[in-house]
Amino acid sequence: MSNLQLRIISSLVLAAATLGLTWLGGLPFRLLCAVMAAVIFHEWTRMCRPAAGPGLSFLPEALLVVFVGALIAGLPAFWLLPLVAVLVAIVVAAAWARKTGQWDASGLAYAAVSGLSLALLRDGDHPGLIAILFLFAVVWATDIFAYFVGRSVGGPKLAPSISPGKTQSGALGGAVGGVIAGLLLAAVAGAGNLAMLGVVALVLSIVSQAGDLFESWVKRRHGRKDSGALIPGHGGVMDRVDGLVAAAFALYVIGWISASADHPAQGLFPA
Repeated sequence: MSNLQLRIISSLVLAAATLGLTWLGGLPFRLLCAVMAAVIFHEWTRMCRPAAGPGLSFLPEALLVVFVGALIAGLPAFWLLPLVAVLVAIVVAAAWARKTGQWDASGLAYAAVSGLSLALLRDGDHPGLIAILFLFAVVWATDIFAYFVGRSVGGPKLAPSISPGKTQSGALGGAVGGVIAGLLLAAVAGAGNLAMLGVVALVLSIVSQAGDLFESWVKRRHGRKDSGALIPGHGGVMDRVDGLVAAAFALYVIGWISASADHPAQGLFPA
């Protein structure tokens, strides 16, 4: 079996499971977000922690457990967002006191923001479901179009010092594909503000590709090819969701500005 075939099969299995939990929403989806945040943090620390030298023992992991519990419990944004800020500040202070690097604090922030953005976007209503499906459509289409357009057209590299395989043509193709997929999803869902959603889709596609490059930079910074080996053909969970979590945070912020921190989807897809 070729690597491409393995990637496709893994993607289909993951997509089916993710869509099923997204449809259910509520506790099942929050559990998905909590598990994803925990695995992201594990892969981050596995890549970034030095093999020797002073560390923070299990403090970051203990604080992550606190966040995961709060996320599963369904705390509102009024409590969840300050909680994340406090937890990250504790790790920053501990790292400063122990004279270690701030990679653990960065990983905790990255994992927590990833989990809460997705969980709060989904919420428990119909606009939340449409918002997450819109996000998936844009990000997944961006990945697919960027891969195949980049391989077919080639041309100048997008960021050769960070990710030598990515091309400018692939980035452009991904953006076009992401916008088309987002608009199709929005039209099928009956959204009336298609012009605005087209702009949002473009922003999400760009942010998604930036998130992919960011994770590539972290891996290159620490001499890693993959964040892990959990997903056949893809590597780790971070390798699969790097663009998704970046775009989820961007969509959450847009929805927060448009509506509220607890019900961001209602500003994008009014019921």
